[in-house]
Amino acid sequence: MVQSGDVDRRAFLRRAGMVAGVGAALPLLGSVGSAAASGPPTSHDPDQLFKEGRFDEADRGYRNLLRKDPRDAHANAQVGYIALLSNKFRDAETYLSRALGSAPNDVASKKRLAECFVRQDQLARAVPLLRSTGSKRDEAFAEQYAHVGGTPWQVHGAQSTRLPWYAPDPLPFVEASVNGGKPRLFLIDTYATAGLTLEVAEELGLRAVSELTGYVGSHPVTLYLGVLDSLRLGDIELRNIPIQWTGKNTPEMPRPPDGTRPAGAIGTTLFYHFLTTMDYTGKNLVLRRKTDTQLRQFQAQARREGHSRVPLWLAGDHFPCTLGSLRDYTRIVTLDTGGLDPRGVGTTVEIAERAGLDVDYDHPLNDERTRFPIKPDRIGIGKAVNHSAEGVAEPPSMGPGPGQSGQFGFDVIANFSHAFLKPFTITFDYTTTHLYAKAGPS
Repeated sequence: MVQSGDVDRRAFLRRAGMVAGVGAALPLLGSVGSAAASGPPTSHDPDQLFKEGRFDEADRGYRNLLRKDPRDAHANAQVGYIALLSNKFRDAETYLSRALGSAPNDVASKKRLAECFVRQDQLARAVPLLRSTGSKRDEAFAEQYAHVGGTPWQVHGAQSTRLPWYAPDPLPFVEASVNGGKPRLFLIDTYATAGLTLEVAEELGLRAVSELTGYVGSHPVTLYLGVLDSLRLGDIELRNIPIQWTGKNTPEMPRPPDGTRPAGAIGTTLFYHFLTTMDYTGKNLVLRRKTDTQLRQFQAQARREGHSRVPLWLAGDHFPCTLGSLRDYTRIVTLDTGGLDPRGVGTTVEIAERAGLDVDYDHPLNDERTRFPIKPDRIGIGKAVNHSAEGVAEPPSMGPGPGQSGQFGFDVIANFSHAFLKPFTITFDYTTTHLYAKAGPS
């Protein structure tokens, strides 16, 4: 699906700073104590610790700096950013606001504070921040949010709903009704926000309140922003939804085997409003309201069934990150359920070799660019391990070199996509910010 920001799916691996750092060991459900580092930190510098994905240690380092100088703009900004990654909204707002008090022109903190409000559906508070960054993209979203009357993403109907997948391949699809109409097909994609095709937007008579340039892969497209009245998914209806759609000359979305054209995509901006389960083995999508009761019930079920529980972070507005392993090499990875590549893991040659993986230099994949196959014997999220996943590694000329930081400021070792996830059930808990993963039926 279209990406409205500066990161697109195909370019993500080489632009998201996929550099090997020292990460943390995987905490499992039922384990004793907190996550321990998998090795000694390479530095006591909180900036380096943050880059390596050692967020707890970096947070302590920044807070030590703030005890010496409470107005340290950088330390405040980083403590706020770390809090935002884990949806700790009170801390995120407090420290990002302090950072802006000391450095009013800190554009990154303005964007992150705006995102803090957006994730809480407080769009009006995000508007002035976005309008002050000088970014055309931010101005377009500010205009969209200013046109959302009342509370966005209103949830009506049942406490939970289960949607059977219309088709599991080439990607998962479910049916949903838009503005009370007939059921239509939607792609499930964690690297998407919430979007429609141009044809459906025109059929519904949606009015664009702003526009900007986005990307489908590396293909630039015009992106229109508006407001959708209603989206019904099974027994749950969402109302007052910030929505986007692409202009003409946009590459077509993937279709299921019967050739039905999807009406759009639903992604992380919808999923983080629920306790969301993508059950690949049972082939259904489960949305539960984010209540204490439903969370406790799910956690009890997860303990009984032996789900792994690992940290979940949300970078940008819709990029889920967690801890994943290439063999025994465990660091931060991204989760892209809409990735079409039949090889479900993407990394760089440097990281593959560091993880002890064999890179098949004799059989390069000459598709859009030269890449090399890898076939690790173990790739996992906690105890949920795929022993037959295939992957690709990009050469140094395409991927970042050692020490480079990327779009999010911290290192990412791989992207796990659809083909890797097919043996699992995965649940995104954006309340306590954990990802649950289990092989086999839920």
